[in-house]
Amino acid sequence: MKLTIDSRPSGAVWGRMALLLIVCPGLLFGQSRKMSHELENLSGTQSVDVILQYRSTPTNAHFGRVRSRGGAMTRDLHRMKAGAFRVPAGRLAELANDPDVAFVSVDRPVRSTASSNSSDLYEQAILAQAVAGQFDGTGIGIAIIDSGITSNADFGSRLVYSQSFISGQTSTDDAYGHGTHIAGIVAGNGANSTGPNFTQTFVGIAGNANLINLRVLDQNGGAADSAVIAALQRAIELKDIYNIRVINLSLGRGVFESYTQDPLCQAVEAAWNAGIVVVVAAGNDGRNNSAGTNGYGTVDAPGNDPFVITVGAMKPMGTPDRADDLIASYSSKGPSLIDHIVKPDLVAPGNQIISVLASPNATLYNSTTAVSTNSFQSNGSTAASNTYFALNGTSMAAGVVSGTVALMVQQTSTLTPDQIKARLMKTAYKTFPTYSTATDPITGETFTSQYDIFTVGAGYLDIQQAMQDTDLAPAISGVAQSPSVAMDASGNVSVVAGSSVLWGTSTSGQSVLWGTSVLWGTSVLWGTSTTGQSVLWGTSVLWGTSTSQGYSVLWGTSSNTANSVLWGTSVLWGTSASHGTSVQTSGE
Repeated sequence: MKLTIDSRPSGAVWGRMALLLIVCPGLLFGQSRKMSHELENLSGTQSVDVILQYRSTPTNAHFGRVRSRGGAMTRDLHRMKAGAFRVPAGRLAELANDPDVAFVSVDRPVRSTASSNSSDLYEQAILAQAVAGQFDGTGIGIAIIDSGITSNADFGSRLVYSQSFISGQTSTDDAYGHGTHIAGIVAGNGANSTGPNFTQTFVGIAGNANLINLRVLDQNGGAADSAVIAALQRAIELKDIYNIRVINLSLGRGVFESYTQDPLCQAVEAAWNAGIVVVVAAGNDGRNNSAGTNGYGTVDAPGNDPFVITVGAMKPMGTPDRADDLIASYSSKGPSLIDHIVKPDLVAPGNQIISVLASPNATLYNSTTAVSTNSFQSNGSTAASNTYFALNGTSMAAGVVSGTVALMVQQTSTLTPDQIKARLMKTAYKTFPTYSTATDPITGETFTSQYDIFTVGAGYLDIQQAMQDTDLAPAISGVAQSPSVAMDASGNVSVVAGSSVLWGTSTSGQSVLWGTSVLWGTSVLWGTSTTGQSVLWGTSVLWGTSTSQGYSVLWGTSSNTANSVLWGTSVLWGTSASHGTSVQTSGE
């Protein structure tokens, strides 16, 4: 009998995912600091699905020791220094005590990060047209780890590889509808909307790039960590065969442990270190205030990893001018839980994006997501299109950035993942309002967003500037890691230099390479602390309608749960597992 880790949301919840916070791993792991909290008190002969991370590449001998304790392998993840197993709960402590085992995690579920509605002006907003006709992603492979990609005229013969990682399902078609939509944003060529009768053509950012379809999400948009890790492993194996330079991950789940122990985060780092840019959706929980944080601290894993490019969502406001574009209030905000990493890294259009429809039978296709043919055809009608539909979310925004990366690599093939990340952040458009409000079209609820470093990151994607810029960060893996932040005794929150040399100040007080104001702009940084660090929040910063409102909500007071959530003065446990990020159900 398999023991199911309860994943039904209760207690403090981010959307559909239970809030499980490990704020001080050294104290929380009890008898073993090498095991996820949820596994600690399990016992008996019932089985549980776990991922074992090893200190070095595991051999058959390592896997044999798991089998000798009653474990059965479900996925061989040796290239990621890991393996997925179903093991008796009562033998978990023995496995954790193996000196070759680095950490034992639950094989957790993940979900997509998208939803519905439309109007397509995003390419003008990010100046994609400035490079149209010059670069189109030709020769670049983009791995879409998602719900599959259904063959379509908009992809032509460029769907060069497909594989399913869903147990018992060999089909790589997209039953959910999410992966095909992402693929269209990344690399659709607009074939189904090209011709004299069309008033609008839906072309992806890199409309001639090759697509590698690695299906992990089922017809309901769900998957397990191990499936995603297996797909990442496969992308690395296929890198040189298909020139895979970009992986798009428009999926995620809650943060349960430090990125240094999370197997999903370690897998994306392996891909990054193999020379593949990994672009991840931030999540759609920016409206969630269940922990008293006004949506801060809601970035999903693996978007919490400092290596990857984590993307939040903007919304074009019905015009081609980016100056009036606003943040989508559902876009998840940093800092990351546990490690306090500054996320997202940048934002891109993600609201009401029209792209390729896998099939009218796809789970996500309904009256809300459908678009009428007369919206892009001169001879169309109010009938729903059977070739395109609309979704919203940071999933879509991630696809826009993935396509941009393909253009950059086509232009300069020697760029490293870190050089690409740094250039995208440096060249991002950094002019924003101080606040904006959005009203949910279904509930009527109004949400206020502040344009700070944890909401918009380094700024709004600017393809033209990214392609024109020639500055290079050092060609060293990890040099562009997103920094962490720390709160001092006075309540000031500052960027911690860490291992990155792109931001912060040197010991001599000089800006390191580009400095914080260049990467993030002065609009998201305020003041200077007594030690010379850039202050993100100080006691004088206005939050909301009073000087203390937002500050107290985000960083907490002695009686506020938000302080416990983000800075670890106490532990808040929800249920024992997460469904991951919920699909955003409406646009703005």
